[in-house]
Amino acid sequence: MNLSVHDTYTFAAGELNMSPAAASNLDYTPPDGGWGWAVVFASFISIGFSYAFPKSLTIFFKEIQEYFSVSYSDIAWISSVMLASMYAGGPISSILVNRYGSRPVVMAGGLMVCAGMVLASFGTSIIHLYLCVGVIGGVGLAFNLQPALTIISTYFQAKRPLANGLAMTGSPVLLSTLAPLNQFLFDSFGWRGSFLILGSIVLNCCVAGALMRPVNKLVKPKPDIELSKRNGEEVEGIGKQPDAHLSVDKENSCQRCLYRFIDFSLFKHRGFLIYLVGNVAMFFGFFAPVVFLAPYAKDLGIDEYSAAFLLSIFALVDMFIRPATGLIGNTKWVRPRIQYFFSFAVLYNGVCHLLCPLATGYTGLVVYSVFFGSAFGMLSALLFEVLMDLVGAPRFSTAVGLVTIIECGPVLLGPPLSGALVDIFGDYKYMYYACGVMMLVPGIYFFIMHYYNYKKLEEEHRKSADVEKRTSDEAVTLNANQDDQPVNE
Repeated sequence: MNLSVHDTYTFAAGELNMSPAAASNLDYTPPDGGWGWAVVFASFISIGFSYAFPKSLTIFFKEIQEYFSVSYSDIAWISSVMLASMYAGGPISSILVNRYGSRPVVMAGGLMVCAGMVLASFGTSIIHLYLCVGVIGGVGLAFNLQPALTIISTYFQAKRPLANGLAMTGSPVLLSTLAPLNQFLFDSFGWRGSFLILGSIVLNCCVAGALMRPVNKLVKPKPDIELSKRNGEEVEGIGKQPDAHLSVDKENSCQRCLYRFIDFSLFKHRGFLIYLVGNVAMFFGFFAPVVFLAPYAKDLGIDEYSAAFLLSIFALVDMFIRPATGLIGNTKWVRPRIQYFFSFAVLYNGVCHLLCPLATGYTGLVVYSVFFGSAFGMLSALLFEVLMDLVGAPRFSTAVGLVTIIECGPVLLGPPLSGALVDIFGDYKYMYYACGVMMLVPGIYFFIMHYYNYKKLEEEHRKSADVEKRTSDEAVTLNANQDDQPVNE
């Protein structure tokens, strides 16, 4: 049994797919450049708004909290609902991308976020902001995030970690811009006027969507079609029973559509399950430290602009770490074991949060912002690359949709639960301790489970090689025996 390149990929995808093999199941060769770099720039903008927008809105939280006379936990629900809606809208976004492509979905997402912010500017209650900023804006961000991630995997294979790292850099770049801009807008126009202006700014996502031209797929010809058209003649049997063939084709088409949109077989995929379980635990402590960074600084008596500048420092470090992480992840030493790199990034985040309460004064918070920015940047640059590494590019769109719908629970509950700790204890340090533990435990879990996963993969490849060698030896022996038999004349 001689395994072809396609068979080798299919076998590996059943358990843990390594990145270099992922493209072998595609019916075209990814260009790894060309217009792909314009697509990376468009994804840079789209992903940047998706992740930076909810964080940058925290600048307005203190004032909105006082305006509506609500608690820390209540105000945290704005970003929480927005992020949860962004994750919950993942499967819908994936279905639309598979049906219509990335370009129209991203443009529709930009219009939705704009509408949500404009409607929120007329808000009369905190519930109004939950619905407009949180739900409408969050679903709009989902329509920006998934298409941007998916289209990169269609343009890049060999340079995919680098392309992902550059695209994910959009989040810190836009955050470092939006954080001081939002403070300036608030001082000049108040939070209502700021929301109107931000609604127009986010329309840049429509421009990004226009750049997301579908990849030019050089499709390999199908053997049966090529054979049937040889010398202009039809092969015997083709077209004799049109109704039967039409019925079978329709059934296969429905099965392919269902598999493409909702691939539940991923829940039997070992690597996918390891990723999913660890991420669900991790996301309880992933966003809260960023959401509460500026309010924490203001609570310590630091002025508004200096508090906003902490987000800019965090974003500036994050900005350089993401492409650097992509370059490191693309090296021949790291890429074959990139899951360990991801595990280290999760663990590093947990350690940063546990040490945060030891930082005293503004200088201490600046040091924390630097280390947190580097940890957050590493994790964010690898977050979706490692999922592509596990399931392969062809299954990534459906995989990211399933992951995001499940992760929306911890994304929704994480910041409000953290805010509740602040309300109960009247001190932010317990919130940072809790987030540190919620990142530290998944980091250790990832190290252990990926070690187990890599070992299992090596065993399965060895068994496959042994079977292939044994089958090949038997074939050689059989041929030799046939050659030795006398020929009857």
